[in-house]
Amino acid sequence: MNPRLTAVALALATLNLVGCGPDPVPPDTAAPPTPVRVAQATRGPAIPPITADGLVAHKDEMRLSFKLGGVLRKITVEEGQTVRKGQSLAEIELAEVNAQVEQARQLADKAGRDLQRGERLHADEVISLEQLEGLRTQASVARAALAAARFNLGQSSIVAPSDGVVLRRLAEERELVAPGAPVIVLGARDAGYVVRVALGDREVVQVRRGDAASVSVDAHAGRELQARVAEVAAAADPRSGLFTVELAVEAAGTPLASGMIARARITPRAAGDATLTYVPIAAVIEGDGQRALVYLPAAGRARRREVRIAFITSGQVALAEGVQPGETVITEGALYLGDGEAIQVAAAAGT
Repeated sequence: MNPRLTAVALALATLNLVGCGPDPVPPDTAAPPTPVRVAQATRGPAIPPITADGLVAHKDEMRLSFKLGGVLRKITVEEGQTVRKGQSLAEIELAEVNAQVEQARQLADKAGRDLQRGERLHADEVISLEQLEGLRTQASVARAALAAARFNLGQSSIVAPSDGVVLRRLAEERELVAPGAPVIVLGARDAGYVVRVALGDREVVQVRRGDAASVSVDAHAGRELQARVAEVAAAADPRSGLFTVELAVEAAGTPLASGMIARARITPRAAGDATLTYVPIAAVIEGDGQRALVYLPAAGRARRREVRIAFITSGQVALAEGVQPGETVITEGALYLGDGEAIQVAAAAGT
């Protein structure tokens, strides 16, 4: 045999023996645990809170006006100005009012003199008792007319009924204002602030005076103010068909102003009669109608569980079944898990 061929055959046989040997040990390819965050399921009302947008307003907004019409002689305040109780705010021209007072005074004096003369004449039996009673009536009417004229003179200026701030100025000097037409809108400082919202009939029937509420204002982002339902309209606005609900706000040092946009969240007391389980919205995945999934941590692994959704509200999901209050659910990282997958809890949500 050719020695060269023999050497090639031996080399091939050696390679075959090596190829048929046991496989080398593969490197460790096990995936590391998935980092997750968890949160505890809580108990909450079975009725979703009612949310609505509204406007901040002073609790007492007074539309101040003159009893009599006339030319506006002087207005001493501007919008946004702070005023004190008893401060003069506006006056009308007094020429006509003073003339009415003087006329009423002259008539009252004449009626008084006529009555005195009548008393003497009746004592001398010159006039009858009936004529004397007529003079007495005329004197009483004249005195009443004088009192009315003096009262109108006292109403010829607008005086601040309490400490407050001028919200709106509705007239300017030298304008002719009608009797009872608002000239100044004043907000009383000591009465606090309210938020007025409009609700539909299905919502307003759930709301009662005293129900708890919370208010957030765009001007103070991230700050939530406590409130309560102070008034509920008994009739709908004929233009909008909605019912006005007034929330008394606990400002707690937060500067507010009439006209600020606010978002209100009302929790009806009826909601406390039954409860549901609440979990963060990040914990619920693969939703299909009212059905969805959550993952719960168990012995270092994620366990999938089906749940039924009742409603969603402000970052949380109310569950009708599937999870009990107090159980722990996976929030961050839930989207990347499979049933039984190894997990590592990084920290509780919100810490």
